[in-house]
Amino acid sequence: MRDRSFGDVYYKEFITNWSDITLISKPIIAAVNGFARLTAAIGKAKAMELILTGRNFSAADALNWGMVANIFKPENLVEEAIKAAQEIAAFSPIAVKAAKEVVNESFNTNLEQGLRYERRVFHGLFGTQDQKEGMSAFLEKRKPSFTGK
Repeated sequence: MRDRSFGDVYYKEFITNWSDITLISKPIIAAVNGFARLTAAIGKAKAMELILTGRNFSAADALNWGMVANIFKPENLVEEAIKAAQEIAAFSPIAVKAAKEVVNESFNTNLEQGLRYERRVFHGLFGTQDQKEGMSAFLEKRKPSFTGK
């Protein structure tokens, strides 16, 4: 079973056979720049243990270590993903894109550079129609109607 490739495992339905990913020979993570990202996400000691031993870990472990934001039962996964997507879609697309960009940039840099980048992006949003709509809607106590402009 350990001689399966990523393609062998991925070929099947993605979510229903997700546990098959554990059948791939280690270290698959090296193929996707995972060592550095894992270390940044969970710290050196835990990353070293997982990388050198190839041990599997549970979804609960991943949640506790900050590797994932939530865990759901497989039968609830799509419903929960749609709920999250609906929450995000209620905001300005420009603001959502900017927020995602700031989080990603901040993850890849130090705090000072991340804060500087965040301020620059934040100030840039003031020139958008969505920002003006958001402020007007807030002051008028109504739901905003964002256009993505």
